[in-house]
Amino acid sequence: MEKIHIAAQEDTPEIVIDPAANRLAISGRSLPEDVALFYQPVLEWLNNSASGALSIEVKLEYFNTASSKILLDIFMLAEDKLPDARILWHYDQDDDDMKEAGEEYQELVTISFELVGY
Repeated sequence: MEKIHIAAQEDTPEIVIDPAANRLAISGRSLPEDVALFYQPVLEWLNNSASGALSIEVKLEYFNTASSKILLDIFMLAEDKLPDARILWHYDQDDDDMKEAGEEYQELVTISFELVGY
């Protein structure tokens, strides 16, 4: 499978699926009108093509409630399909809300989950 790149827009994050590097990256702001449709390529790739020690790197400035749910779906799907996967939750050290969100996700999954302040 080839690399997939979805460019960031005003209300949607940049998504990079890089099978060669075994990496999924989500960054920016996540407020899509149709969250299921927007994240469909990610879920399909996780279901059908992802393998091994996948690195999921999340660096969001803001996300809405619908995005929060789909992020959990992504993390739990990775946990189910790829027990060697790891999540890197990047957050601005001045953003307590984003740090707390990462801590909450960290409690909900059993795969490796690292909080990375910058």
